[in-house]
Amino acid sequence: MAKEYHLPPSASSLLESMRDLGYSLETAIADLVDNSISAEASKVDILFDPTRENPTLGIIDNGHGMNEADIISALRHGSKNPSETRSPRDLGRFGLGLKTASFSQCTRLTVISNPGDRLYAAEWNLDTVRKKDDWLISILDPEEIMELPFQNLIESKGTAIVWQSLDRLFEEETGTKRDEIVNEKLDAVERHLSLVFHRFLSGEVRGQKKLLLTLNCHPVKPFDPFCRSNSATQVLPKEVVRIDGESVHLQPYILPHHSKLTAKEYDFYKNRSDFISNQGAYIYRRERLMAWGDWFRLIPKGEATKLARVQIDFPNTLDEMWTIDIMKSHARPPAAVRVRLRQIIDRVSERSTRVHKGRGKKLFDEIKSPIWERYADHGNIRYSLNKEHPLINALRSGLSDENVRRLTTLIEAISTALPVEMIYSDYSTHPHEIHRNSASREEIIERLRALKECLFGDGDVDIGVFREVMRSTRYFEGANDITEEYIAKELRNEH
Repeated sequence: MAKEYHLPPSASSLLESMRDLGYSLETAIADLVDNSISAEASKVDILFDPTRENPTLGIIDNGHGMNEADIISALRHGSKNPSETRSPRDLGRFGLGLKTASFSQCTRLTVISNPGDRLYAAEWNLDTVRKKDDWLISILDPEEIMELPFQNLIESKGTAIVWQSLDRLFEEETGTKRDEIVNEKLDAVERHLSLVFHRFLSGEVRGQKKLLLTLNCHPVKPFDPFCRSNSATQVLPKEVVRIDGESVHLQPYILPHHSKLTAKEYDFYKNRSDFISNQGAYIYRRERLMAWGDWFRLIPKGEATKLARVQIDFPNTLDEMWTIDIMKSHARPPAAVRVRLRQIIDRVSERSTRVHKGRGKKLFDEIKSPIWERYADHGNIRYSLNKEHPLINALRSGLSDENVRRLTTLIEAISTALPVEMIYSDYSTHPHEIHRNSASREEIIERLRALKECLFGDGDVDIGVFREVMRSTRYFEGANDITEEYIAKELRNEH
């Protein structure tokens, strides 16, 4: 008969292995902010000064706090069974996040907390674990607690998570290079938190106070990936999928064409979330963003869906069906949700494409005689310079037959050499950085005079025709004041 054999893991080996689960600084900090939110904190301060002799990072909240027994439980690996029923407010699952997230960045983790009566503290020190190869934590006495960083910042109730011995943060760099690395990582932290917790930061989580989250005393502003404050964002009908008696909500959005964004809005989105390419489903577990920018292999990412986003909300009671990982950075929808999402994708693809095609069609339709023409022949699409454009006709009329043939050859060569791939790449990724004009006032006036000379020579000027040709070339885009002044002062006098 088989006998049982007690085989505990090596503490030092297992903890070293758990340091490499794949956390980044921003995902590790987000995991700890989850704990603060679960503790009903309305304020979380992240403080880090890399210039100190022993750099230390602290995450301080005003939640309900913990006593000594609670802290010991929180520092236990696997402190909660992922299969247990949790409070709807609980953002945790495995009972590992505090430890694994912290050890990914430091070797000394201290928890200081005040439940309302006094401060309690305990800590893991990986140097001690390595030396004794045992699961040992230190319970700190009041005198030791008073020596800890950030303990004085805990209010009447609250908790401070303290990271010391940050052995991975600086990547063994020193001097200016080290400062650059830290600044880049802190910038990534701010962007990540502004997106992951945007619904908490904007105060839209029902039954919960608006969260004030600061990074080195600077408030983290919410980043809404759906651009809902812009009236040009399309909000499609919400759908609900029922799974085991629970509701999963799917809310599709079509973001505005970049031309509908103010420069400030465009920069805000471009800097934080790659506005143009970050299409896909955005999965929220109890209003906390878990994973985003993925269509789960239902379709490949492409032009047709680049403005499409689908907000998916599910409760923590369905965690197992969504295969949530320890870092809360991966989730896969159950089959019933994928089926409904596939149906939604068909609709949002059409809407997203329409935003771009509609914009392009409008630009062509607004001009009676565009300088570029689009042809769609038997499924083949091509672009060509309009040989009957008034500017080309005016030039052709003064040429000999031989030079007309040369002009036609030049037009056809330019049309076929249009760098479509390069234009597509630049316009897809940097639409606001593409500028057609950068001329001075004097250069624009000279262009207007040259255009008038080309069209009418010394003859009478038809202002209507002049305006139409001027618009068709887009040669004067963004210079409306100058062109109108020129028409009023020079052309009307001649007319």
